[in-house]
Amino acid sequence: MKHKLLLLVMALLPMIASAYEAKIDGLYYNFDYDAMTATVTYKSYDFNDFPYYYNKDWNITIANIPASVVYNGVTYNVTSIGKSAFYGCSGLTSVTIPNSVTVIGGSAFQGCSGLTSIEIPNSVTDIGEGAFSGCSGLTSINIPNSVTDIGNGAFSDCSGLTSINIPNSVTDIAWGTFEGCI
Repeated sequence: MKHKLLLLVMALLPMIASAYEAKIDGLYYNFDYDAMTATVTYKSYDFNDFPYYYNKDWNITIANIPASVVYNGVTYNVTSIGKSAFYGCSGLTSVTIPNSVTVIGGSAFQGCSGLTSIEIPNSVTDIGEGAFSGCSGLTSINIPNSVTDIGNGAFSDCSGLTSINIPNSVTDIAWGTFEGCI
């Protein structure tokens, strides 16, 4: 019985590990096998591995996020940009977000000071806490009609921000959203 259980665990281990994270075309993803969706994530998914967001060797400058990715022969729809996905990527200058993305997670682009513009698609409904905090290169932002919630400090310390369009669809602008925006 122990031998069969050990064989079962060993057989499932690659599937469990692959559910964690994969790198495809320069971006990292986590997969939800039940929902058949993928989340763009940071290089290290182990949030207990402090400081996980200081991986200095990830020098990404352009991020073209696809609407779907194929992993192990299965297609997953990319539906979110996860927590701290591009945190601290100061060299990031350009991001393309597909219409399949509905959530931009907390601190997703925090500290991306090289980011000068970003187009948020109409599919996004939620901009997380600190999502664009410290993006000092951003000069303007157009929030689409699909967004209903803007998290705490989402655009804080965006010192270059001079123009923002907030539609009537936004029902919640949390505290500190534009703190430090001169």
